[in-house]
Amino acid sequence: MKPISVSVHVDRPREEVFAFLDVLANHMRFTDHMLVDWSLNGPAAGVGGKARVRANMPGEHWMEAEVLESVPPIRTVEETVGANGKRRTRGTYTLDELPGGATCIQFQLEYLEAPRSERLAAPLIRAYMKRANAKAMRRLGEALARSEPQVGATGAA
Repeated sequence: MKPISVSVHVDRPREEVFAFLDVLANHMRFTDHMLVDWSLNGPAAGVGGKARVRANMPGEHWMEAEVLESVPPIRTVEETVGANGKRRTRGTYTLDELPGGATCIQFQLEYLEAPRSERLAAPLIRAYMKRANAKAMRRLGEALARSEPQVGATGAA
């Protein structure tokens, strides 16, 4: 399946955006439309942070996510395993400085492995995931624009 890329521009400095994204608990604030029932462990920020989450759809669609790379203030990479180990995805947030102290947040979702049924339905799944991730980026932008973001481990709203 081809990678899915979405982005948003925010009127926040790159270092501040990175500090927010580096805390896995903060991701609940902008992904709770598609990921629910979060359980966190490992470090609050950076490499090794882990989450067990469920896709917000009928059934038991649990996934395990782990932060694999954290390069301040440029990039953070997480890998997610689901479908009983048959699906592996890699999500990469890349932050680019914009004029005036703003930041472009780019998110790319790559499918490293997928069950046969998902490979057959790739165009539908890709369209759904692109919409869901675009909404997450819009919500991330709104959360960062509304107020000073909480960057600590308890930053979830």
